Amino acid sequence: MQITRRGFGLGISSLALAGLTGRLLAAETGAMLSEVKGYGPLIEDPQGLIDLPEGFSYRVISRFGQLMDDGHQVPSAADGMGCFDLGNGKLALVRNHELRARDGRFGPLLDDPGADFATYDRDDEGKPLPGGTSTIVYDPKTGRTESQYLSLSGTIRNCAGGITPWGSWLTCEEDTTRSGNKVGQDHGYVFEVPAAHKGLVTPVPLKALGRFNHEAACIDPTTGIVYLTEDREDGLFYRLLPAAKGDLKQGGRLQALAFVRQTAADSRNKDGARAIAVSEWVDARWVDLDNVEAPEDDLRMRGTQAGAAVFARGEGIWWSESAKELFFACTSGGPAGCGQIYRYRPSAKEGHKDERRQPGKLELFFESTSTALYNYGDNLTVMPNGHLMVCEDQYTPIVDNHLRGITAQGKAYAFARSRLQTELTGVCTSPDGSTMFVNFFNPTTTLAITGPWGNVSTLVTG
Repeated sequence: MQITRRGFGLGISSLALAGLTGRLLAAETGAMLSEVKGYGPLIEDPQGLIDLPEGFSYRVISRFGQLMDDGHQVPSAADGMGCFDLGNGKLALVRNHELRARDGRFGPLLDDPGADFATYDRDDEGKPLPGGTSTIVYDPKTGRTESQYLSLSGTIRNCAGGITPWGSWLTCEEDTTRSGNKVGQDHGYVFEVPAAHKGLVTPVPLKALGRFNHEAACIDPTTGIVYLTEDREDGLFYRLLPAAKGDLKQGGRLQALAFVRQTAADSRNKDGARAIAVSEWVDARWVDLDNVEAPEDDLRMRGTQAGAAVFARGEGIWWSESAKELFFACTSGGPAGCGQIYRYRPSAKEGHKDERRQPGKLELFFESTSTALYNYGDNLTVMPNGHLMVCEDQYTPIVDNHLRGITAQGKAYAFARSRLQTELTGVCTSPDGSTMFVNFFNPTTTLAITGPWGNVSTLVTG
């Protein structure tokens, strides 16, 4: 993810102009394709934010620069996000902010918070680093944002993450800055933010989850195993076998996925070397990793040397509890470089000694052949109906980003179209499936989308 490609200079006052510009620029891009009907044609939004199918509507529930309940402002660079049921009809949205150490003007702090401020790290001038998370408490019945506050401070480039079965958000740093490089701590870690916690959490890096260019995480509720993606062109796919289920502070054993079929160690399918076909399942094995804090940022290289499979920019990942499997996006994978989605189905003996007799299986679930069909999928979620919803993050001078639905049969359709020159991020749904939430990256704008979610068609278009 490259902040410089997202118009970081935009402020909240220029949102309307950005919408107009987005409409004009999007009109110059190529045709939009859908393999199935999905929710139907998109209708142009008169407010210039997001086009949706007939019957759907959105509400803006949070914006960059708003004053939060703790006196800080809503930061920009909104990225990954998770939704949690707080009870009494209230929801919590824990939202990442992918801010670098130098992005203080886009961060939450309007003045010096003092020495007692609970932050993970500070810059060489003593200022808390601007990255972290904010939490929104939202009432879907009234459509009202009841409170907003900063929930994690002092991290760098909180990109995506994942929800835990015990009601917290794992927020991941996509950065490996070392202490002494204008900061006081090493970075490249995962932090945990309980959704119901009011105010700032005490920041504790979960070092057993490794130090690398983290992107996202998900957890199998049955085993407590954590699965992690790495946003690098030569990244790995990881899992943590926890020492204590539900308590990641106690550590565990970090491993990387490899193919039992050694000749298929590169999943990217680039440069004419196709290792795995669409819809093909391959048996998986797992390679133990050591020195997982990787001071030289070489964890992926050492994993590859040990036989781990390489993935092209692993990004969003989500667990499907109904199917007992997970999906993750590889943003630049495939011969066309437009993106892949992999599906992993754990072994019935996942994490145990005899899992090699009944290995977990990996499938290339989807691979885009056209930028008009699906381009650079990033954050994703599993919808209540089993479809995937994927946020695009194009790296083009004129972006035309969409929310792309992917059916259970691996067919793509357009669900929404951004009219701003930025990416859509953080897609997730309320536990009851009635509301979808999504962010515009910059300036932070968080939407609640409602509509006829049952009216989806998997009939082939054309």
